[in-house]
Amino acid sequence: MTSILTNSSAMAALSTLRQIGSDMETTQGRVSSGLKVGAAADNAAYWSIATTMKSDNKSLGTVQDALGLGAAKTDVAYTAMDSSIKVVDEIKAKLVAASEPGVDKAKVQKEITELQNQLKSIAKSAAFSGENWVQGTAGATKNVVGGFNRDGNNNVSLTTLAFDTSNSLLIKVDAAGAVDTTGGKLSSDITYKDVDGTTDVNLNYSVLSLDIKTMAPADLAKALSGVDSVLQSMTDAGADLGALNKRIDMQADFVNDLSSSFEKGIGRLVDADMNEESTRLKALQTQQQLGVQSLSIANSNSENILSLFR
Repeated sequence: MTSILTNSSAMAALSTLRQIGSDMETTQGRVSSGLKVGAAADNAAYWSIATTMKSDNKSLGTVQDALGLGAAKTDVAYTAMDSSIKVVDEIKAKLVAASEPGVDKAKVQKEITELQNQLKSIAKSAAFSGENWVQGTAGATKNVVGGFNRDGNNNVSLTTLAFDTSNSLLIKVDAAGAVDTTGGKLSSDITYKDVDGTTDVNLNYSVLSLDIKTMAPADLAKALSGVDSVLQSMTDAGADLGALNKRIDMQADFVNDLSSSFEKGIGRLVDADMNEESTRLKALQTQQQLGVQSLSIANSNSENILSLFR
């Protein structure tokens, strides 16, 4: 039956056009934004996961910055330690030279004094971002943020890389900046193991206060053993700093790879396939054109009825 009051064909065509228009709006939104899940309404589960992962990935970016800062502090401390080891090695060589008969120990001491001043200069200048790991009032544990973690219960925590600067403290100073002889590898009185390996030999001077002008051969031998012991302790501290620096580099690489994996995972959840969306958009445009033509044909039926009354 054909009716001029109810055009079923036109209503069907119009309903189809509305659906096509809605689908086109969705597809155009995906094409313009590059996202198939841009809001919770698109897919609540995927949107929630992606939002959390984006937040965590942002935190990983901050961790990378913290690792860079930690690496810089470690580099500065290691450079100071390495330079100080070379200077103490020079002092050791001067002690060997002063042990030769007939050598003017006063002149050798002048060279040692300059080396001692160089040690003070190195330690004082080894500061980065307000921290000095080789000179200070006391050693302390320093923590470098190394990772951001989220467990299965959504509890978050940080991974930290700890280093005890008591092991790297070369010169201890008081609140006024003066040398404090109660601590520091270079500023405290030298103690070393005697040849038996068990007896402690305590000298009443440090590497910084060493003065050989009036030392007898036996005293020079003790000073040489003491400085060598300090040198070994500094070498161990340098190895610790080097190991920490390597750990920071490895952690930085891991965090960078982890961040890339997060980005890939987020992309798989929410990114639109542009090839698929562009093909769908083209198909919808074709469907829309056909829908318009169908609606035009449906509306023309009423006009055909008018011709019967002519």
